[in-house]
Amino acid sequence: MKNILLIMTDQQRYDTIHSLGNKKIKTPVLDTLTKDATAFTRAYTPSPVCVPARFSTLSGKYCHNTGCIDNDGMPDGHESIMERLAGAGYSTCGIGKMHFKFKNDGNMAMWGYDERVTSEEVNGAKRDDFKKYLKQNGYGHVKDIHGVRSEMYYVPQPSQLPEKHHHTTWIADRSIEYIGNRNRKTPFFLMCGIIKPHPPFELPVPWNKLYRSPDMDFPFVPVGFEDMQTYWNRVQNRYKYKSKGRDRELERVIIAHYYGCISMIDYNVGRVIQKLKDEGIYDDTLIIYTSDHGEMLGDFNCYGKRGFLDPVARIPLIVKYPGKSAGDRITEPVSLVDIAPTIMEFAGIEIPEDYDGCNLFDEEFERPVVSQYQKVDKALYMLVEGKYKYFYSAADNKEWLIDFEADPLEYKNLAVNCCYEEKTTEMREKLVAVIKDSEFHNAVEKKKFKVYPRPRDYRNEDEGLLFQDGSDSLPNIPGYTD
Repeated sequence: MKNILLIMTDQQRYDTIHSLGNKKIKTPVLDTLTKDATAFTRAYTPSPVCVPARFSTLSGKYCHNTGCIDNDGMPDGHESIMERLAGAGYSTCGIGKMHFKFKNDGNMAMWGYDERVTSEEVNGAKRDDFKKYLKQNGYGHVKDIHGVRSEMYYVPQPSQLPEKHHHTTWIADRSIEYIGNRNRKTPFFLMCGIIKPHPPFELPVPWNKLYRSPDMDFPFVPVGFEDMQTYWNRVQNRYKYKSKGRDRELERVIIAHYYGCISMIDYNVGRVIQKLKDEGIYDDTLIIYTSDHGEMLGDFNCYGKRGFLDPVARIPLIVKYPGKSAGDRITEPVSLVDIAPTIMEFAGIEIPEDYDGCNLFDEEFERPVVSQYQKVDKALYMLVEGKYKYFYSAADNKEWLIDFEADPLEYKNLAVNCCYEEKTTEMREKLVAVIKDSEFHNAVEKKKFKVYPRPRDYRNEDEGLLFQDGSDSLPNIPGYTD
């Protein structure tokens, strides 16, 4: 049977797999998977935040064609790959983080799943099976089950849960159960939504000491790094409590814990893959490993997502497609929107005409990859084609052009270089043409982006800070909080 396993982590950078170039990190399971699979080494997110990236992945459409451009909601009327697969006789199951935000049923939306095992790091979900599991196993007293957020968001911390009950382990446990108990008369589509390495970077023993800070490299902060920052980088640094100056030793501790989260994911992905092998279905199963977007992790003195430098915009994408050659490395730009048509082709379902993506194994496809976050005066837009990347920030009224062959670390903006004026204009006009044909057409004028008044800078050192705590984790101590 043509079974399908889609594993999507959250906020994992493209450069966090040992066999694909990172010699500091240990990912033996993913290293082995890449030998059986094709690695797309220049894969990009359709939006550098969770909800629109996942919506585009599962609908096969870019954000400018769905209207979903931020974490505040998902539009109705777009058919998911789960719905299409269910219509073709597949059993469909989603385990873990989906981050669905429809108006009526929010995080509990099925959107084509026969079965959902829920867990979200956000507050207010109608049902959370992971919280229910913890309560049943004696850990109901733990409130910050994915780590302490707010001021502690980027402070590495030990998990309040043991490895046996940690969310990453729980995802693997539930996935193994599903595979073992599946309906063997129908093929399955299983999506595993792993919350890590999304911050907070909290790890159980012994994973919290797998990497030590003195062995980590410092973030990439070149001379003139400020020129590569956008409005959204500055906003994020402020509300993530990272805008008051650098702590170079803490930077390496953060990276060590981030790597630890990924290695723990790698180990548990190995447990799921071993279950496929034990069931005798590994060879015939389409396996896709990817993430919704990346993480700046201190590069350019920035933290978080919401940007189009590669640490955020570029993500891992490993695809084991039965019958295709193994061990290949594809360097052409691809997108998460290409996952849906690839799955349709594998399942023997006609690829819908309204898909923006292409089958990843169609050797004929060559087209620019685009991405968008937010709209009008706060919008970010990106276009990648060949060796060039162009992106534009409406809030800064500024554009960037990167030549990956000459500048793989992205520390030089060629858009201000008169020698690249023609290439900058060409890339800008291609991206403007894309936006002009979408519902966001008011953001462009002729062949350029519309200019908006620039937002003001912060006027106070505490302006723009943010709390992200669950209500049940806040103190209620008589005599102290009343």
